[in-house]
Amino acid sequence: MPTDFHFYEPASGHGLAHDPLNAIVGPRPIGWVSTVSASGVRNLAPYSFFNLFNYRPPILGFASTAWKDSVANIAETKEFVWNLATRPLAEVMNATSAPVDPEVDEFAHAGIEALPSRTVRPDRVAGSPAQFECRLTQLIRLENKEGAAVDTWLVLGEATGIHIDRAMLEDGVYQTARARPILRGGGPADYFEIGEDALFRMFRPG
Repeated sequence: MPTDFHFYEPASGHGLAHDPLNAIVGPRPIGWVSTVSASGVRNLAPYSFFNLFNYRPPILGFASTAWKDSVANIAETKEFVWNLATRPLAEVMNATSAPVDPEVDEFAHAGIEALPSRTVRPDRVAGSPAQFECRLTQLIRLENKEGAAVDTWLVLGEATGIHIDRAMLEDGVYQTARARPILRGGGPADYFEIGEDALFRMFRPG
């Protein structure tokens, strides 16, 4: 059991070479979110604060620090698509994190092939083995412990349509590692890939 802890109060700074927060809480799934503006401009951007929050109905969400194009589009149209980011797509996913003007089509900018969605307007990433078409359920501005608003917005959406590459299924069971999903780690550039060698099984008691 460790007894020598580095302790810090976040409001006073961490005192380390790099903020450890997102390295400790990780690896984290990537919210690779496609949207379209009310005027029809496509946007595609990755968010490292992302996860699934509910089974039925399926609700997933991501947090955006600052009011970025993805959030602005979702606020306008109430729709978005989450695209699973995988190792073969890592470099193009990273390319969509570049700061570009709102009028830039990021599918075209990063050379990413798109597929139409069935229940929402935004396109899907064609090379991604799974995509969730979502409708906005809540858009929440986060607050600190004093109740003051911070420059971060939490976007929650219900999946109204889910696409799965059949090659990821075996006897009706989705094979997580087969898709080679990538996850965000800490530091300025750390990512992880999930492989079969990371699998272990543990059933719930009772």
